[in-house]
Amino acid sequence: MKHTYTIIGMSCNGCRSHVEATLKKVDGVRDAFVNLEKANAEIEMEHHIPIEKFQEALQNDGGAYEIDVLAKYTHPPKKKNVKQKAGVKGTFYCPMHCEGDKIYDESGDCPVCGMDLVEELTASTTNSQYTCPMHPEIVTDEFGPCPICGMDLVPLKADVSAEEKNYKKLLKKFWIALAFTLPIFLIAMSEMIPNNPLYDILDMRYWNWIQLLLSLPVVFYATWMFFERAYNSIKTWNLNMFTLIGIGAGVAWLFSVFGMVFPDFFPAQFKTESGTVHVYFEAATVILTLVLMGQLLEARAHSKTNSAVKELLKLAPNKAFRIVNGQEEVIVIDKIEIGDLLRVKPGDKIPVDGVLTEGESLVDESMISGEPIPEQKMVGDQVRSGTINGKQSFVMKAEKVGADTLLSQIIEMVNQASRSQAPIQKLADKISGYFVPVVVLISIITFVVWAVFGPDPAYVYALVNAIAVLIIACPCALGLATPMSVMVGVGNGAKNGVLIKNAEALEKMNKVNVLIIDKTGTITEGKPSVDKIVSTLADFDSTKAIQYVASLNQMSEHPLAEATVKYGKQKDVTFLDVSDFNSITGKGVTGTINNSQVSIGNKQMMEEVKAIISDELHHQVSHEQQQGKTVSYLAIDSVVVGFVTITDKIKVTSRQAIEQLQENGIKVIMLTGDNHNTAKAVANDLNLSDFKAEMLPQDKMNEVARLQNEGFVVAMAGDGINDAPALAKSDVGIAMGTGTDVAIESAAITLVKGDLQGIVKAYNLSSNTIKNIKQNLFFALVYNTIGVPIAAGVLFPFFGILLSPMIAALAMSFSSVSVIANALRLRGVDLN
Repeated sequence: MKHTYTIIGMSCNGCRSHVEATLKKVDGVRDAFVNLEKANAEIEMEHHIPIEKFQEALQNDGGAYEIDVLAKYTHPPKKKNVKQKAGVKGTFYCPMHCEGDKIYDESGDCPVCGMDLVEELTASTTNSQYTCPMHPEIVTDEFGPCPICGMDLVPLKADVSAEEKNYKKLLKKFWIALAFTLPIFLIAMSEMIPNNPLYDILDMRYWNWIQLLLSLPVVFYATWMFFERAYNSIKTWNLNMFTLIGIGAGVAWLFSVFGMVFPDFFPAQFKTESGTVHVYFEAATVILTLVLMGQLLEARAHSKTNSAVKELLKLAPNKAFRIVNGQEEVIVIDKIEIGDLLRVKPGDKIPVDGVLTEGESLVDESMISGEPIPEQKMVGDQVRSGTINGKQSFVMKAEKVGADTLLSQIIEMVNQASRSQAPIQKLADKISGYFVPVVVLISIITFVVWAVFGPDPAYVYALVNAIAVLIIACPCALGLATPMSVMVGVGNGAKNGVLIKNAEALEKMNKVNVLIIDKTGTITEGKPSVDKIVSTLADFDSTKAIQYVASLNQMSEHPLAEATVKYGKQKDVTFLDVSDFNSITGKGVTGTINNSQVSIGNKQMMEEVKAIISDELHHQVSHEQQQGKTVSYLAIDSVVVGFVTITDKIKVTSRQAIEQLQENGIKVIMLTGDNHNTAKAVANDLNLSDFKAEMLPQDKMNEVARLQNEGFVVAMAGDGINDAPALAKSDVGIAMGTGTDVAIESAAITLVKGDLQGIVKAYNLSSNTIKNIKQNLFFALVYNTIGVPIAAGVLFPFFGILLSPMIAALAMSFSSVSVIANALRLRGVDLN
């Protein structure tokens, strides 16, 4: 039986996956499907299960989500499961991806690991008012020149990111903590001075009370958030780094206070020569201050990991020159609408995506495509938001604005990929799940062993070493190992024109050993041109053939069809009316012109319409194909009346890229819908031994499946609608950015430039990122494997070495920072 319920509290795909997995674990559930858009769950069960059981399962899993009868809520409310920080709104996510790609709309602490949520940068405009730098009394909602001096207005108040606000808040707390911790540390260390001069001023017990008073601002203000996070982690049983810090520092501080208030409770081992109990205010405050310093350094390092997005955001201009009735007016980007004519002046950034309608210029697209050489743009060419105009002015028509521009889509894709989890992260997540309980157990064992077998004062040694074990263990470094590398790697890829849809694709690309490539638009430039149109009937001349081919093909979006339409316009033919148009993917097109059935396409198309190709015509066409040209037949009422020959140049980068991929051990196979002779000519030119011709979309998909069944990890690169099934089926789909939206949507990696050199970049990016992840995991695991036993005192019997809890706190703080620093090295990796 099946029942459908409403789910409350989901805000992203990570929530959906989490709820679905929780519901599937309930006894008696056969399967469960959760729909994020509809906010409901369809549950298939062996027998009826009361809704209370599902409610209990979700409640025991943290209480972030609720289940109710269907349609109780028309619009289910969002349930917050994160401690909010007032006044800071936006899009935030956990840097350790504790809940997958879950996002929050306000800043706060991650409910699982306790870390500060990281702000996601978007291309949305945040400034709503403008002022003049020379005349601050001028304040307006519209961008433009100052009415007094004519200078361009500037944003009234620059928006400060949540990231920067958090850093400044932590910095303020750090200086307060340091100011009070330093005198505590000096008082405690003065005990090492012979005939301590401080004792001439006050007795030790008074200095202990001074240390207590000085510790209060540190514990209850500057670092109180650590104890809040520790409490929440225990309450929800999401044990994390702050669990260990809270227990370790909290025990040290509470022990000291208890020892001062009830000194007679403790045996002599815990007391000094003057009869006071050993206090650890300096250990607690120094530990907390060092952890705070680590969080401060992490916050600053985090700001560098998404530097690629910040650089992309800088590309977006804030003004444009719109032409209205022949006059130019200055407007903000948000005011641009589709169809507006915009003037782009020399050196200006192009405001939105569109097509050049007047003039010509060199445009620097390196910031998006990664290619350093500017491209010459002529009338009819596409231009993209964020790219930089050269030394000439031109007029463009806006075609994509706001979130639809390529720049906005790149930023969104980078953000989504940065939030996604790589499969390799599952190992770290699994280890982290057992990490904290194991460390706490080791700490207890350490206390017992030192209390029983340690030298006098045994209990003091036991307490100090148990605290050191808790403090030095850092699950944070383990959790950050993968997401930091992914974030930086994805950003570097975006700057080089390689857009990664998710972290899984980034990891899988490193394992690819077979690459399937399409011909048209992938190996070739994808800008075909008509070489000639030949008529085979005496009463049907070439001009009439051009007219029929161009008229029918104007209904098609295929690059080859566009080439014939362009050719027809150049020859000034009159376009005929077409009805009953039909496109048969991988074969050609059909339609009715002047009451005749007209067909254009390859050999399979002619077979479908039962048009016979004579031996003489076949020989003539074969000759053209052997030169690497593509030939489409023209048939009217099932009679072949001519053919069109189309050429498409091989990209300059194709040969070099194929050689580099083969050197890396990747087998390159070309699959094309073109005929065998044309495919063979191209394959021979590129020294490709593996190719298959006359492949329909399902044939390409079946070939991918066949190779996968043989154990190969297959990547597929293509740019057309006919490539979409194979792109979706492959382990890693790679779409050329110059191709169709369907192909790009079906792919896991998109190459903005749209050539094979981008695949080399994607492979190198994947290899370097995975290597970096493994380095981070190694550092984190080795650090804890070595650090915890040393903190427990295993070296003491042999070398007399013990690890101070304060040194442990310093090491713990820098372990996370070191992982982030190693990930940042990916920013400088050359992908060519």
